[in-house]
Amino acid sequence: MVFGSFAENYEFAAMKSTGISLQRAMAGLSVFIVGLGILTFFFANNVIPWGEYNSYNLRKNIAKLKPAMVIAEGQFNDVGTINIKVAKKTGENGQFLHDVIIHRKAQTGLGNYTTIVAKEGEFISKENSDILKLILKDGYYYDDTPPKKVKEKRRRPFRKSAFDTYTINTDLSQLNDVDLEDKNITDKYNMLNVQDLGYTIDSLEQQRQKDYNTFSKKVYSRYGLNNLKTAVKKEDIKVIDTVFNGNLLNIFDSYKKLQIVELATNNIVSTQQILTTNEKSMKAKSIWLNKHVIALHEKLSLGFACIILFFVGAPLGALIRKGGLGLPMIIAILLFLTYHFIGIFAKNSAKDGSFSPILASWFSTLIMFPLGVFLTRRATADKGLFEFDHILIPLKKLLPFKDTSRDAFPDGLSRDFSDFKRYKEDKLLALIKDPTSHNYHESGKIEALHTLEERNLSLEAIRLKGVNIDPKFETSKHLVQVFNIHSKFAFIFNAIGIVLLVLYFVLNNNKMQDIAAISLQLSIISFVVFLIYYIALQFNLKAFNTHIQQKNNSSSIVITILGFVIYPVAHVFFKHKVKTDLSRNAIQHLN
Repeated sequence: MVFGSFAENYEFAAMKSTGISLQRAMAGLSVFIVGLGILTFFFANNVIPWGEYNSYNLRKNIAKLKPAMVIAEGQFNDVGTINIKVAKKTGENGQFLHDVIIHRKAQTGLGNYTTIVAKEGEFISKENSDILKLILKDGYYYDDTPPKKVKEKRRRPFRKSAFDTYTINTDLSQLNDVDLEDKNITDKYNMLNVQDLGYTIDSLEQQRQKDYNTFSKKVYSRYGLNNLKTAVKKEDIKVIDTVFNGNLLNIFDSYKKLQIVELATNNIVSTQQILTTNEKSMKAKSIWLNKHVIALHEKLSLGFACIILFFVGAPLGALIRKGGLGLPMIIAILLFLTYHFIGIFAKNSAKDGSFSPILASWFSTLIMFPLGVFLTRRATADKGLFEFDHILIPLKKLLPFKDTSRDAFPDGLSRDFSDFKRYKEDKLLALIKDPTSHNYHESGKIEALHTLEERNLSLEAIRLKGVNIDPKFETSKHLVQVFNIHSKFAFIFNAIGIVLLVLYFVLNNNKMQDIAAISLQLSIISFVVFLIYYIALQFNLKAFNTHIQQKNNSSSIVITILGFVIYPVAHVFFKHKVKTDLSRNAIQHLN
């Protein structure tokens, strides 16, 4: 915003005239931003963990003191001795519950053998009472508590009953003694500073390696290989062994074969269950470790992000030459959202181990770094933001296009047509007839014609004023107008499709499958519409080239397919080519 205001008000031009370069203009702010980056690191390392430590413990204590406040819809929540799930909460304090499912904990604390299902429920409690009353309506009560006697256990007793109203009383005397100032939880990853995170990560890595070793020994010992007697003395061998090349099971009788197969099958099933159980446990521990690694490197990357985003924003403001709260604010928000979503996507992928947690923390910063270097270099060299010559010229060399503009446009005449906007009608008409007599290049014919059309003069009105306009040029111009319309819509739907496709991966990665599916469907629809417009503009190009009697390789299958794949680049190239060809056509048919 600041550098955009400088450029908009020609402050940079004044600075450069006095010998002050962009680097010198940015030097003071650069020092400030570096200091801000260091301050940001200390803030992330000290203030944020302190805030997380206090807020997390306070939330936990409030959850114990006011259970109704923490009952989330659609998931099970612990309230005293019950585990409750509700589909919906209503009421001023969320005391009215709908579609209630309750699992009551056993007195021993092991198992949930009692299940209660009700259509409605209500929490009732008095201010000075230690009893929380939950009244359930229109439901069922299920109980399969195992009896103590062995004979009765074999019968597997089960009770079921229906009720109109059922009341559950929960003693909150222990919960009401909760100290809101209690802060006994101190080891959450976002509560730790760099030093604590380094120590915790090292401990978690050692514990993970220890768990791997313990698990491998446990699985190995199940097969009894370590109990085999391998040190056999020669004198202990009474009969010389012979090699048996058949099926080992054939050595045994049928009964022993069955025993061996059953033992092997049970062993395999048991091992698979152990592997499945330990896989879940190891994965949870790996996610917990990755969260600590991400938290550590986030603190380090945040300060660098401040510095790099400055070297993106400052030269960008100088390049677009707009200040204030309008366009610069929109561009700044778009850049930050891009940075933010890239970071979220990378970190969510890194938590489950599918992406490096270290690289994920730095990923968005590393992407912004080359952009900052690129923009700073362009602003320093006083170049425009978008100049495609460095892309188009190599493409023209690689692709079989013939550059006919050099043959038609000799050098030595001005190609700057910016003054046409302030010229009067008579001079513009004279420029259409013969621009070279006014020291302008012949391509100025089409620019002068466009300027008159912007002043609401039709081709027929211009013809009546003495300009000879060949009907072939009118047809060429109409074909170009149709091409521009199709090209514009193709670009819009291509951009929408790309954005929605990227949004699909972001939403799908954040476990929002329903919205992600909608985004994917809309993306497919956008690409289908883009394909229709792309085919239409290819026919427009072919018709235009046929009309001006120009053989153009841009209609070849290879170029058509390549243009479809990289249409944002092809869009610029096609428009540039059509504009050049129309200028050449105007030279021949306007006089």
